[in-house]
Amino acid sequence: MNQNILFSDLQNWDDDKQAINFPAQQGGALITCWVSLKWLQQHTLQPLVTEAEILAAFSANRFDLEELAEEQIEDEEFDSEGCIFIG
Repeated sequence: MNQNILFSDLQNWDDDKQAINFPAQQGGALITCWVSLKWLQQHTLQPLVTEAEILAAFSANRFDLEELAEEQIEDEEFDSEGCIFIG
């Protein structure tokens, strides 16, 4: 794990994007990371309907998601808005 990339304990559900965003910090720069509802449903093998269920699924997969986001940050796989998207 690269200690230059830090993740906070914050996460927010975005109903419009059907994704959760969670921040990362690298060298003082704030990077918004996203994980889609589809990804969470595929990895939990459950239909996730309520925000509470979605956030619980995110928490259960946080370690793996942070590792995936870290790899994408290191490989500079940013989208057009400068975000990381796991989908």
